[in-house]
Amino acid sequence: MGRKARLRTKSVFGKILCGIVYIVLFLPIAVVVVNSFNATTSKPYLTWKGFTFDWYFKLFDNTSLLTAFGNTMIIALVTTILATIIGTLGAIGMYKYKFKGKSVIDGLLYIPVVIPEIVMGISLLTVFAKVSIPRGMLTLIIAHVTFCVPYVIFNVRARLSGYDISIEEASMDLGANRFRTFWEVTLPVLKPGITAGALLAFTLSIDDVIISYFVNGNTMTYPLQVMASIKSGVAPDVNALSSLILVGTIIFVILTQGNLFKKKMS
Repeated sequence: MGRKARLRTKSVFGKILCGIVYIVLFLPIAVVVVNSFNATTSKPYLTWKGFTFDWYFKLFDNTSLLTAFGNTMIIALVTTILATIIGTLGAIGMYKYKFKGKSVIDGLLYIPVVIPEIVMGISLLTVFAKVSIPRGMLTLIIAHVTFCVPYVIFNVRARLSGYDISIEEASMDLGANRFRTFWEVTLPVLKPGITAGALLAFTLSIDDVIISYFVNGNTMTYPLQVMASIKSGVAPDVNALSSLILVGTIIFVILTQGNLFKKKMS
């Protein structure tokens, strides 16, 4: 077999492999989107009965689903803000200062990441019961912040790798106080890591099921609402809302990538 034939074979094999990967990744998402236009009204809503937009209109009549989605967004936003602030300050503090037990704390940060979620959920439930905190929105936010903070710390700390602290000293030598130096020098350098950590925290909070199941009380979130509907079959209005979330995510990614592309070009 000649060199050109081998290269052609590798190219075809690579395209087939990429096609398989894309099918595995995006076929389930495509099924959700397609089923959101399914005209069927009989459970388990899997038989195709025709094309319709009705489920997108009926979605706004499903108050329980919209309420659960609203709770999810509130929890995710508050969690992202708190986890980003705590994680950023924690990463900077652990990077700049030396103290006893620093290596122990550094190792303990990995526990919320590697521990099974069901163990984390039981642990948080036990703590909330011991201190008599009623389960609901507050316990959900505390739980989500707990498992999101390490991810923010890891992202910010990765950005701190190779960080030249002398630029802060130069800023203060030029008359800036510590706060102004932090705001105008440190934060801009750490911005990519902080943004990545915040986006990861937001995604993890929206997506969480197991830990939320233990600490939610009577506060339903969107993942829990979807999980509760699985026994009778996921209704197409759930697929419709999931499709809208997907569209919003795609728009956000396009806008973000477009801004990055413009910055590189400039």
